[in-house]
Amino acid sequence: MPEVTQDASCPCGSGFPEAACCGPILAGAAAPTAQALMRSRYTAYVRGAMDHIQGTHDPATRDQLDMQDAARWSAETQWQGLEIQTTERGLEGDTEGVVEFTVKGVTRGAAFIQRERSRFKREGDRWYYVDGKMVNEPVRRAATPGRNDPCPCGSGTKYKRCHGA
Repeated sequence: MPEVTQDASCPCGSGFPEAACCGPILAGAAAPTAQALMRSRYTAYVRGAMDHIQGTHDPATRDQLDMQDAARWSAETQWQGLEIQTTERGLEGDTEGVVEFTVKGVTRGAAFIQRERSRFKREGDRWYYVDGKMVNEPVRRAATPGRNDPCPCGSGTKYKRCHGA
């Protein structure tokens, strides 16, 4: 996992420095809420911290994870942001919670928007991701941009000079 500077903004979009947001959770601290765990899992995908993804998955179904596929997706994706839509329960005194969120990114040149409604449970002081269902349609992939279109990664350069190269 790359080293994080004290003032680096957290990839999860909270507006806080990563060192005061998802950084401690990725380093092993317990997430205080389901939303905090969701944000840390997004940051783990951005950072390639697959041990965090595996360790925060519900122990009852953890062995069903395809960690090779998840690691490949993490590495091949240019992550463009996480937006929390809604949360239900999932606070410090709860044992269950739901977080609905949208993730944007570009994987192998194909832009995507994924909206998911995920369930979380708390055992002891630890929150775990249980499962998620796509909202509306599974994963919407935008059409591949033309050579002279702006690159969907947000770099400001033409697609042909960026991800289309």
